[in-house]
Amino acid sequence: MAAVYASMDLGGTNIKAVLAGPDGKVLVSKSVPTEAHEGPDAVLSRMATLMASLQDEAGAKPEALGMGVPGLADVANGVTKFLPNLPTQWRDVPVAETLGGRLGHPVYLLNDVRMATLGELTFGHGKTANTMAFFAVGTGIGGGLVVDGKLRLGPLGAAGELGHLTIVPDGPRCGCGNYGCMEALASATAMTAEGVRLMLIGLAPELHKSTGGNADAVTTKAMSEAAAAGDDAIKEALVRAARYLGIGVANVVTALHPDLIVIGGGAAGIGDLLFDTVRETVRERVKMFPTDAIGIKPSLLGDQAGALGGIALAMKGGLTPP
Repeated sequence: MAAVYASMDLGGTNIKAVLAGPDGKVLVSKSVPTEAHEGPDAVLSRMATLMASLQDEAGAKPEALGMGVPGLADVANGVTKFLPNLPTQWRDVPVAETLGGRLGHPVYLLNDVRMATLGELTFGHGKTANTMAFFAVGTGIGGGLVVDGKLRLGPLGAAGELGHLTIVPDGPRCGCGNYGCMEALASATAMTAEGVRLMLIGLAPELHKSTGGNADAVTTKAMSEAAAAGDDAIKEALVRAARYLGIGVANVVTALHPDLIVIGGGAAGIGDLLFDTVRETVRERVKMFPTDAIGIKPSLLGDQAGALGGIALAMKGGLTPP
C-alpha cells in the first residue's frame, strides 16, 4: 500500500483533518469543534482522538502529520509561540512533542496560510511557477511567498504576512495594531462591515431583501449577488476593496516580480468583479516592467489548499527556517 500522510488545521471554531496519499488524493476527512476555551491540553487530546478515528476509518496509519496553526510557531521545534485568537494564546505549547507522542509519528507545524501556500505550490497552480505569492482573503488576509520554487519562511516562520502591508497610511486601525493595513481595508470582514453599513442606511435594497435585513447574514457572496442584482453602492464597495487588494498585489509584484499571484480564501468567490479589478489595478500601478505575463488566478485547490498543504508538509518532513 502507498504511504499515507495526515493533515490537520487548528481553527478557532473547528479542527479539520484529512488523510491523503502522496498524490494529494484525500482518503478520509473529518472535523470536530475546537472547544478552544478548554485550553491547549484538552484541544490536543481532541486532536489525538480525531486522528485515531481517521486512521480507523482509513485502515492505515500515516507516516507523519502536517499541522496548520493560526499564528506564530517555532516550526523547527514544533512549539506554538503566539496564536492571538485562541484562549491563552498558546504561548510555548510543545505541540509536536505532545501530539506526536500520543500519535506515534512525527508532527510538523506551520502557520496555516503558509501551509495553504505550500498546498498551492505542491498540488495547485504553483506546480509550474518558479516565484509565487499567495493571498488568502477571508476573515483577515494572510499570505505566503515562494521564491525559486521554495516557500520562504524567514527566521521566525513569519515571512509572507501580506495582509499587513500598509495601503493607506492613515487608514482604519488593524487588529495587528497598525493603521491602514490591507487586511483592515480589503478582508471579507472589512467588505461585509461596509455592506452592513450600506444596508442599514438604505443604500442596498437587494442585499436587504436577500438577507431579510439581518446583519449577520451579510457575506461577500450575498454582497456579490446583490451587486449583480443592481445594488450599485454594494458594487462600489466591493470594487473599492478589490482596488485596495490590487494595490497590495501591485506592491508585491514590484518587489518580487513573480510568475504567479494566487488569491484564495472565501472572498475569492466574488469572482470576476474582484479579479478583473485586481488585474486592472496591477496594470495601472506597476510601471517598471510589463505585467501581462504575470498570472493572477483564483486558487486551484479552493478550501482544500490548507489541507493539502499539510499533506505536503508531512511528506517533506517539515520545513526549517534559515
